[in-house]
Amino acid sequence: MQESPTTWPKFRNATPRILLLTSQYFLIGELEAACRRLGVDHLLLDFGTKEMDLDEFVSAMTEAFETFRPDFVLTVNHLGVDREGVLAALLRRHDLPLASWFVDNPHLILGAYKHLHEARTALFTWDLDTVGSLRAMGFEHVFHLPLGADPTRLTPHRTVPVEAWRAPISFVGNSMLTKTLLRARAANPSEALFRAGMEVAKAFAASSAQLAGPFMAEHFPEVRAAYTALGDPARELAFETFVTWQATLLYRLNCVSRILPFHPLIVGDTGWQELLGTQTGWSYHPELSYYEDLPDFYPLSDINFNCTSQQMKGAVNQRVFDVPCCNGFLLTDQRRQMEDLFEPGTEIVCYPTPDDIPGLVERYLADPAARKAVAAAARKRVLAEHTYDHRMTSLMETMRETFG
Repeated sequence: MQESPTTWPKFRNATPRILLLTSQYFLIGELEAACRRLGVDHLLLDFGTKEMDLDEFVSAMTEAFETFRPDFVLTVNHLGVDREGVLAALLRRHDLPLASWFVDNPHLILGAYKHLHEARTALFTWDLDTVGSLRAMGFEHVFHLPLGADPTRLTPHRTVPVEAWRAPISFVGNSMLTKTLLRARAANPSEALFRAGMEVAKAFAASSAQLAGPFMAEHFPEVRAAYTALGDPARELAFETFVTWQATLLYRLNCVSRILPFHPLIVGDTGWQELLGTQTGWSYHPELSYYEDLPDFYPLSDINFNCTSQQMKGAVNQRVFDVPCCNGFLLTDQRRQMEDLFEPGTEIVCYPTPDDIPGLVERYLADPAARKAVAAAARKRVLAEHTYDHRMTSLMETMRETFG
């Protein structure tokens, strides 16, 4: 029996054939490298940031499907997936499953997409707390898949340390100042609604609530009603993101302020200079390259400090894996999902609240042996369980079990 040019048998080989789809996102490089190491046939289709008309998009996707004949399509954060549902229709026509791995809050992304349930889709989310809410949206196949590290790329490049990077404690991260303002601009609220959003952000940052939208619905119904009345799903989503990013700004500023007495080196955007302009005792360094600089940077800090985004109040971020992978010691905020990944106290050191930060900094600055032991144990755990090879293997097995 002759196969149809639009459909073909899936998951017939020991390893699947994967079409990697992106429109510029760093993590796809890690996944492509993991595919190479694992001996997985794959094709990367990168649309970049260029504009593409409908016919060109359909032609490019159809050619990739029918010449490469993948077992499934994989994207990160739904990038490369059009919001109008054209790709969903093509996937349905070719009987192709889609795997979308969210490493940012999916609820701040998916609201802008149409025809979400038309393709055979599996959602993977780095935050266990979003599994239930995604299923409640109507997605049948939702799985937890944490972040990881690529030890083959997170390797030092310099034979001579950069002395300007040496510090008793450092923080690498975005101030969120510009990001917050950009999302507010995209939402384009009235001045009154903007001010209300700033107040909501304070309350959301202080709460244990997972998502800004439901939090507003419960505690600030008048604000929720005002921004849903904007009548544009993209503006509504931008407003929720604005509140989330402003909450992150407030939380990070609170945490980072606690390390100022220890003469920190803060690496990030210029927003930090504006937020901490009146404070003394700290040093600023512009943003560093993720792979070219940070593997050399992390080991030069006695303590690498971390405070997580408010888009993820239970999950851990990338730095929790990256710093120990680079042989650095990390002090991070306590997260519920941490204990499933690392052994507290021996592989990870956490502060339960911002008030606990100064005491832990003092303790570990005074104990180099303890820092070394924790960093070594954490790195051993990362290499054994938390690389992107592990994550890709898990994702492929799940896709085979779900759609094979």
